Amino acid sequence: MAGSSRLGWLDALRGIAALVVVFDHSSYTFMADFRRELMPQFNTSRYGIMVFFLVSGYIIPASLERRGCVRTFWIGRIFRVYPLWAAVVTALLAVNLSGIAEIPDFGQQSAAAVALAHATMLQELLGTPNLLLILWTLSYEMSFYLLVVALFTVRLHRQSAAIAVTLAVLAAVSVTAGVALPPSALSGLVGTGPLIAFASIAMGVAICCASARSSALRGVGGVLGGVQAFVLVLFNGTVPLWEGLVILAVMFLGTAVYRAENGQSTWRNAAGTAVVVVACGVGSAYRYGDGDHFTQRGWIIAFLLAVLTFGVGLASRRRRLPRMLTGLGAISYSVYMVHPVLLAVIDSTIGRRRQDNLALEAAFFAVLLPLCVLTYRYIEAPSQAWGRRLAQRVQRPWRAPQKARTG
Repeated sequence: MAGSSRLGWLDALRGIAALVVVFDHSSYTFMADFRRELMPQFNTSRYGIMVFFLVSGYIIPASLERRGCVRTFWIGRIFRVYPLWAAVVTALLAVNLSGIAEIPDFGQQSAAAVALAHATMLQELLGTPNLLLILWTLSYEMSFYLLVVALFTVRLHRQSAAIAVTLAVLAAVSVTAGVALPPSALSGLVGTGPLIAFASIAMGVAICCASARSSALRGVGGVLGGVQAFVLVLFNGTVPLWEGLVILAVMFLGTAVYRAENGQSTWRNAAGTAVVVVACGVGSAYRYGDGDHFTQRGWIIAFLLAVLTFGVGLASRRRRLPRMLTGLGAISYSVYMVHPVLLAVIDSTIGRRRQDNLALEAAFFAVLLPLCVLTYRYIEAPSQAWGRRLAQRVQRPWRAPQKARTG
């Protein structure tokens, strides 16, 4: 049963985060006045996203290390993420062609470059506007995958706490020193098209090499992918440099907690890591100050509550959790991906409300959640099952030579 699952607490956290993110985006349409009052005090988007990043930090390295095989890890990720992503993008393009909704203007970028950037899921870090706003977080997720694989191939994956602390300190140092780069700085230097082409080729080579049988090739591929991801986060993000570093630090904090939970490190080490990451994150936001699109109070409160929420979830990991929360966590990726398309259609047809309307907000959730149950059942679940079967077929011959050598 979902409620008694060993990782049910992670599903519950994903469910909560998904609801908050959906409220953040749907409030533009149905609760605009309330949103304007709330956002300076509590940035709901950053809260949900940080909870997601902590959960990813906990579970993604566990997924790789449980398999012990980079090739099957990538198969699992591809079948987990891409099928629904492709379905949502296709639906968005369809409603755009029918005139029901509009996609962003990509300026001078060619359709091929935009498509290639999105296919890598690094579009946010390649100077390309996102087809859907929420896709920017998947670019940081993909960067984290590449970094995790890099550390695994060079056998530094157990250093999660040290990496989290280093990234957090770098964030604090960068904002204290006043280091600031324009959005997509690297794209501006070398050109968006060339950067997309180079990064796409490098990513493909990195994944193929990291999935090879040769340990030397695995190391080269892992390092190539990890360096690419880190450089793009540092020099080509659209969020401030310090926030990009904090995002990575938060993910590796989740990994540090996983290591403590599984006896690979101590709880004291994980707690010390959390203190440093939280202190540096809060300090960086405070030092950065208020701006046109950033309110330090709203960001700091959201960040602290996200860490607290993860801590409460962790403390509840051996408790039986409500099936509604764990079930919502199971469909959370669908909730996250589908709701912007539905909102785009509503905004282009019915239009945004001039006055707050809680009933319409609730009605939106009442339509969205059953729809996401369907996308989970008919897109996510089958594609994950296909991925597991393919991974099993790949892993059997992969491990056979190893057994022969040790037998």
